[in-house]
This record gives sequence, C-alpha cells and structure tokens, in this order.
Amino acid sequence: MGYAQYEITRNGQSIVAGYAVPATCEEPDCTEAIDRGLAHLCGEQPGGDEHGCGGYFCERHLYLSLAPGVEQTCSRCDTSPEEEL
Repeated sequence: MGYAQYEITRNGQSIVAGYAVPATCEEPDCTEAIDRGLAHLCGEQPGGDEHGCGGYFCERHLYLSLAPGVEQTCSRCDTSPEEEL
C-alpha cells in the first residue's frame, strides 16, 4: 500500500487520506491548507486509535507529545505529562 492516497474508516465514515490528498486543518475556525498525510495526523494510526482521534491538523494545532509511544496529538487528545515550572 502506498501512502499518497488510500481509503480509511474514521468514526464510521470512509474518507480518503494520504500526503497527496489536499485538506483543511480540522481545528474549528482554522482554514490552514494541509494534506491528509501522516505528518498532519493526530495519533499513530489513520482512522484514530487509543493515542489520538485520527484527525488532520496544521502545525499550529498539532503538538509533539511527551507521552510514551505517541508522536503527535491535537490539543484535545494530548495526554502529555504536565511540565513542572
């Protein structure tokens, strides 16, 4: 399977994903143009998993996670330990 364009199921709905698929950030009120590639994915698996919702977000709304085994998440899915000041 290539990652340029493929079909996944997310929340019971079939969508097209991949780095060749243009999209808009899924954060409410954000209109940033992105693609549906892994670089913009919340969590580890397209379609969602225990680490993230499977949504696609721009760099302003996708965060590197400090949680073990998780690369990046949106703000709603972030379970990183709180940083002590």
